[in-house]
Amino acid sequence: MGVVGTDGGLNVRMSVIGTGYLGAVHAAVMAHLGHDVLGVDIDLARIDALTHGRPPFYEPEFADLLTAMVGTGRLRFSTSLKEAAQFADVHFLCVGTPQTAGSYAADLGPLTAVVDQMASLLGAKDLVVGKSTVPVGTAAQVSLRLRRPDGGSPIVMWNPEFLREGFAVADTLEPDRIVVGGQDPEGRRRLREIYAPMIAAGAGYIETDYETAELVKVAANSFLATKISFINAMAEVCEATGADVVTLADAIGADARIGSEFLRAGAGFGGGCLPKDIRAFIARADELGTGPSVKFLREIDAINTRARERVVAVASAMLGGEVAGRRIGVLGATFKPDSDDVRDSPALDVAARLHAAGAVVCIHDPRGLESAREAKPQLEYTYDVDKAFEDSDLVVHLTEWGDYRNLDVARLAAVTAQPVLLDARNALNVDAWRAGGWTVRSLGRPRR
Repeated sequence: MGVVGTDGGLNVRMSVIGTGYLGAVHAAVMAHLGHDVLGVDIDLARIDALTHGRPPFYEPEFADLLTAMVGTGRLRFSTSLKEAAQFADVHFLCVGTPQTAGSYAADLGPLTAVVDQMASLLGAKDLVVGKSTVPVGTAAQVSLRLRRPDGGSPIVMWNPEFLREGFAVADTLEPDRIVVGGQDPEGRRRLREIYAPMIAAGAGYIETDYETAELVKVAANSFLATKISFINAMAEVCEATGADVVTLADAIGADARIGSEFLRAGAGFGGGCLPKDIRAFIARADELGTGPSVKFLREIDAINTRARERVVAVASAMLGGEVAGRRIGVLGATFKPDSDDVRDSPALDVAARLHAAGAVVCIHDPRGLESAREAKPQLEYTYDVDKAFEDSDLVVHLTEWGDYRNLDVARLAAVTAQPVLLDARNALNVDAWRAGGWTVRSLGRPRR
């Protein structure tokens, strides 16, 4: 599984505060490297599931890793910060920083609450390592909140995460870079020791100040969001001119200065990171008086929203402009494949918009149906992919699961009311679908 565990080598007793995607995976990987780890969360159901080796979310490879690490005894879970303070002297903060309701700003309330509770529990022997994605300036504030009047304050460092859902285990075990923010020599030394196996395996290791480390994650996500929205803007131009956005993306992606990643036109980006991170970046830039410098990010966000609206408009046009009463099968509910996460999912948003327009919408997804049903209970869901096709007037492909590339399209054409497909991710073999009897339209590609 990538980096080899370090049984018999360096052993650190550490806590991981917050056991969502980031925290749970980080805790399991640290145990895999030979450390003794206590994961802490206020969610009793989550802690119970993790304690019994049951992942509370879907992530490839995580279930086996979690079961194995709980079985070794090196990985335990608790709801007590006091227990964490007594057990460990290294504490990773993996608390979520969601978007504040009614605002672009990040909600630092949960993180601040944890820090304030830890302030009276920790001392000079402790190292606090922030991994949460936060507005620049937060690490310094955390350090101030943890400062003790007797001078025995813990060391605070900032170590942003770069994991991708669907690849979280691999990204944590074999990161392409590790960024550590903070000037304290002892903090830097201890983190170099903790991450020694990754560094030895070739991960880039960058030591910097708090502010740069905090900006790395939001700057990276802003750049990726820009690439996605750029190619979606190009898709609109391609549709207006008869050009092919897939060929265009291949051509510009072949330029080493640009690269091909994140250049697939479609319904846009979603999830728990990119949308809220660029919005929090905009809000923080406004607070710092540098809002004009990142003004373009507002348009990036607007293009992303427009991409979803375009899918709905194209679907309506394919149905002759009349959506009400029509049956639409939707392939995919999660914001990306290999995840059960539906936070700010373009797929689920488009499905809900079609439903609001009067369509009867039936959604299939290999992993995300329970999360989707909880978020949008008004929609129809099925575990049987055939049901999404039955009697449909239109099928819309919205999440690029590999399962959908292996469908028997000729057989499925026969169960529809009319075999019409909108590939809103440009991820299917449209020639194979057309050969199977389907009328197909893809965003940003010439119509045939």
